[in-house]
Amino acid sequence: MLDQIKTTKIYEIIIEQIKQAVKDGELKMGDKLPSERDLCEQFGVSRASLREALRALELLGLVEAKHGEGNFIKKDFDNILLEPLSIVFMLLGSKTDDVLQLRKILEPETAALAAQNISKVQLEELNYILKEQSLAKDSSIAISLDKKFHYKIAEASNNPLITTINFSISSLIESYIEASEVYTLNKDMIKGQHEEIYNALLFHDSLKASNAVRKHLELSNYM
Repeated sequence: MLDQIKTTKIYEIIIEQIKQAVKDGELKMGDKLPSERDLCEQFGVSRASLREALRALELLGLVEAKHGEGNFIKKDFDNILLEPLSIVFMLLGSKTDDVLQLRKILEPETAALAAQNISKVQLEELNYILKEQSLAKDSSIAISLDKKFHYKIAEASNNPLITTINFSISSLIESYIEASEVYTLNKDMIKGQHEEIYNALLFHDSLKASNAVRKHLELSNYM
């Protein structure tokens, strides 16, 4: 599974080999990595280089260290604190139109899939978010709930790849919603559009859900 390393950028190659093992299915979510001593022997590297690689993998959200137990491939990616895609987009200076275009491609189809798979519990959670949005007087709270509303729809798609992508870009989307001051200008309109999306999901109508999200992105002028 792991090849011995004889190059200069040792920690980077350790990272690539572990990532490749995950891609190949040799390492799966929740799997415990061999001990640091065993990894050092397998790779033929120093413990300092190995630890540097493990720290980088931990920052990327692929590996987690459990005190007294060892290093593991993460089981739950929803709670990764860093959001690499958002950071990359921000560093690239993503334009408002770029973000909106991304949402128009991703979110309508996500809603259509969610309409097929959403559970009663998830519908209750969305309904609760809608009620909280109606009561929210502080725009920052409303914006946070807005992000949560759309993320819950992504979760309801029952597709972990879609959920992960939505989570990764959620901070970027939130920052643009905040910049647009949409909740100061169009609170009632946003409320009505969210209710329309919710009702389509409630009746498991994929076409209406997709169209409602598309309308929401076209008319709410988020960006």
